[in-house]
Amino acid sequence: MFRGHHEHAIDAKGRTSVPSRFRDQLASDPLSHAGSSGELRIVVTSGVDPCLLAYPMKEWLAFEEKLASLPKFDPSVVMIRRLYVSSAVEVEVDKLGRLLVPKELRDFAGLEREALWAGMGDHLELWSKERFAAARHAAIATEDKRLEIGKRLAELGL
Repeated sequence: MFRGHHEHAIDAKGRTSVPSRFRDQLASDPLSHAGSSGELRIVVTSGVDPCLLAYPMKEWLAFEEKLASLPKFDPSVVMIRRLYVSSAVEVEVDKLGRLLVPKELRDFAGLEREALWAGMGDHLELWSKERFAAARHAAIATEDKRLEIGKRLAELGL
């Protein structure tokens, strides 16, 4: 279970470190180990929010399997495939805990120098530090928004 958030820099080559706490969890997934080198691999993709999503291989494969079971020509399913699957990249986490974020994905998420990893339970999000702060602020900016969130949480039994 990925929880919490951690700030990390992005270097000039587009690499950032995966927080050690998250790396430990990734290492526990046997499907996330690449070949004889034993390096970790994860799937990084875009989505509907201006951030990147990072999945352990086990979770990504389960996501793809679920998508495959949905109606192929449903416009919403097609759009999910277009947003998530078409931009998905399998990346390796090197022995120093770094991963190279492809330029196209860095551009999509606005990642430049400061990044923020956010635990989301079964996957991670990688945000521009500024965009993460803005998204959190926007979610609770007004009393109406806070009440709406509270109402939805109650509907879900949380």
